[in-house]
Amino acid sequence: MLEPSSSEEESDTEQQYEEECTESMSAQPNLRASISSTDTNSSLQAACRSTSSSLRPSSPSPSVASDKEQKSQQIPEEEDEEDERKKRLQLYVFVCRNIAYPFNAKQPTDMARRQLKVSRQMLLQIRERFSAFIRGETNIVADEAFCNAIQSYYDVFLKSDRVAKMVSSGGCSSNDFREVFKSMIEKRVRSLPEIDGLSKETVLSSWMAKFDAIYRGEEDPRKQPQRLTNTAASELILSKEQLYEMFQNVLGVKKFEHQLLYNALQLDNADEQAAIIRRELDCRLQQADSNARAMKGQFVVKEMEGMYIEELRSQVNILMANLESLPVAKGTSDSKYSLQKLKRAQNSAVSVMEASDEQEPALSKSDIVLTFTLEVVVIEVQGLKLTGNRIVYCTMEVEGGEKLQTDQAEASKPFWDTQGDFATTHPLPIVKVKLYTESTGMLSIDDRELGKVMVRPNPNTPKTSEWHTMVTQNRTNEQLKIRLAVRMDKPQNMKHCGFIYCLGKTVWKKWKKRYFVLVQVSQYTFAMCSYREKKADPQELLQLDGYTVDYAEPHMVAGLEGGRYFYSAVKEGDCVMFACDDEIDRQMWVQAMYRATGQSHKPVAPAQSKVSSPLTRAQGVSVDVDADRARKHGLDELIQANPQLFQHSQLFTLLQRLTLDCRLNDSYSCLGWFSPGQVFILDEYCSRYGVRGCLRHLCYLEDLLDRGEQGYLIDPTLLHYSFAFCASHVHGNRPDGIGTVQNDEKEKFDEIKERLRVLLEYQITNFRYCFPFGRPEGALKATVSLLERVLMKDIVTPVPAEEVRRVIKKCLENAALANYESVSQYAQVEGNYTQSTSLHVITVWGLTVAIITEQPSDSYHHLLSLEGESYLYIVLLFYCSI
Repeated sequence: MLEPSSSEEESDTEQQYEEECTESMSAQPNLRASISSTDTNSSLQAACRSTSSSLRPSSPSPSVASDKEQKSQQIPEEEDEEDERKKRLQLYVFVCRNIAYPFNAKQPTDMARRQLKVSRQMLLQIRERFSAFIRGETNIVADEAFCNAIQSYYDVFLKSDRVAKMVSSGGCSSNDFREVFKSMIEKRVRSLPEIDGLSKETVLSSWMAKFDAIYRGEEDPRKQPQRLTNTAASELILSKEQLYEMFQNVLGVKKFEHQLLYNALQLDNADEQAAIIRRELDCRLQQADSNARAMKGQFVVKEMEGMYIEELRSQVNILMANLESLPVAKGTSDSKYSLQKLKRAQNSAVSVMEASDEQEPALSKSDIVLTFTLEVVVIEVQGLKLTGNRIVYCTMEVEGGEKLQTDQAEASKPFWDTQGDFATTHPLPIVKVKLYTESTGMLSIDDRELGKVMVRPNPNTPKTSEWHTMVTQNRTNEQLKIRLAVRMDKPQNMKHCGFIYCLGKTVWKKWKKRYFVLVQVSQYTFAMCSYREKKADPQELLQLDGYTVDYAEPHMVAGLEGGRYFYSAVKEGDCVMFACDDEIDRQMWVQAMYRATGQSHKPVAPAQSKVSSPLTRAQGVSVDVDADRARKHGLDELIQANPQLFQHSQLFTLLQRLTLDCRLNDSYSCLGWFSPGQVFILDEYCSRYGVRGCLRHLCYLEDLLDRGEQGYLIDPTLLHYSFAFCASHVHGNRPDGIGTVQNDEKEKFDEIKERLRVLLEYQITNFRYCFPFGRPEGALKATVSLLERVLMKDIVTPVPAEEVRRVIKKCLENAALANYESVSQYAQVEGNYTQSTSLHVITVWGLTVAIITEQPSDSYHHLLSLEGESYLYIVLLFYCSI
């Protein structure tokens, strides 16, 4: 039973924690304010100007004027909110396309797994658990030495205001708590006397096991490994559904909005997404010259203007190569035609889809390879009339392949439900099923055939079972029927198929109905092929490069019999006319060929088109219904938007900032590092939409600096990586060669470099609060290393050692002042900082030695209370002053 004072103690603990956080925050100067006060003044002046411009002239009635002012202020706010919502939805459209069909980046699997962060509530629980152990309220058996170590850990670490500050900054994990305790007890255990039969490693492992038991409290230890496993899996790789959900949270997209966009964008249709990418790359290649002209005068060197257009084309060529590397079908590698296409694109700014080259190799019939999988299920037979207890069975075969046989069954119960699997290269195969009965005669060798049936399936035939009338040889079984289910799977490189009418100038010169298959040979090569029964090679084919498909009217093909709904594929000097018996069938053919041609013009169905049958209505109108739903909710404009008309650098900056905010507020101690799934999508976005790498890292550095100045704990190694990338780019020392450098990139880099220098000097000066107890591990050393890099004038020339020593010395002098005040307060000595720095350092040194010598030798936690890192810096400053 809880004591009556338990709730009061808990509230006192929470109040104590809040006071510690307040004291720790107030102990640090406001870095943002100290960096620049002009920013605040300028923003205040801008706000005043915008407010004054939005006000209307005063009216005679104060109440009416105030109402008008409120309404005039509410309308712009509502408009701004709506604009921001549309902007995020548009950004989510681009992100969804990157998730649906990535072709540049992969989810990294070598990133360090982040630990779960310790929240304020968790810190209160941990303090209470260790306090309960100290009071003897747990069942954990421990000796006096371990109890003293826990007491020291509780007094020095858990109750420290700097730990509360580190928890508030979001950079503290359970691993930090464990590592600090481990480092404390290692020195303590080494000082213990040797015991026969008990090694010090055994003592250390035993103490750590007891520490883990105290840290967990009453949690079941068997649940811990499962939780860690799930955490590791979510940090390493995410499915598409998880990525969609993640960026819904990042961009504030509602669930129903995602569902509308998902259906209208056809994100589950790989062919549609690949076609969109081909059109995007084609458009980027066409606009390379105009984009280069728009950037004139914006580079640090005039010669870079000519390099910029080559840089744009090179980026598109790399994307095309990445797209071509994706397999069209399993087991195929059709690079013969894709390489020719890329070579042509490198030397020309003409559209990849619309360019023509007489030297380009034409497709041959042997290049078209289709492999089908057939499933034939023999279920039962009806109308069988046999005398006596006879045995019957069935055989099945695909013409030109092997023959399979079902189990034997009694003639009175002819049921099998047996499946046979076949592979064939014929788009129009013939499946033969025969029914036999065993011969009872002594001299009979072959069983007697009762009936047979021939089925002609194709990928469009229904997948359900159907009754077929068998051809019999006698009149006894004239009503013999067999129930079959024949399923023919469509290979990945077959995009559409069916019986349609066709007439062309060079191929299909006679208007008649043929069986056509739209085949994808590579990511940029498609062909329309006509087939006959039992033939693996196409009878005729048409390569669709450079063709434009569109709907056609009946009057354009007057005099042709057959077909009701027409469409055409047009190229300079050639025109091929097609016709279907069904409107939905026509729409599906046009849509499939539109994806294949990569044309910029999108075909629009005539307004008088009608759906002709319920079956085709169920198959084909789902896309139109999804588009109508999206249109009703105002999303149609976002879906149809041309990506090349947007400033993706600005959109990406917003996406990266929102992703970083989401990452810093999740349950992991990330220190500014993105999760693997977030890195994957950000990389894919930059590659696909041409966001410059230097701009990406400059914006990332700016966001990290903002969060660091707001009190978040940021890993200095992460800052170092991004800064080194930007420095190598700006100074023309990139590993992949010299690239173009824009003026705004250079100016922004100089601004961020100065902000980073100020932040690093601040962190070194206030290291006791920025890196308490040496956590994160190695962060203080990395900060000094980064400061040395920031002080460099360029990427090659090292900074003089005297300059680094001077900056470090200045930071240590400021740190010595803070430490002097802390030590003086601890020793209850009043002092004023008016003497020279060296004298004060000697004073601090003497105070430190006096305090240490006054403590008992076994009171190790008093030494730790002076903070090992503070002690180290006092020693360094002491020697520097001498």
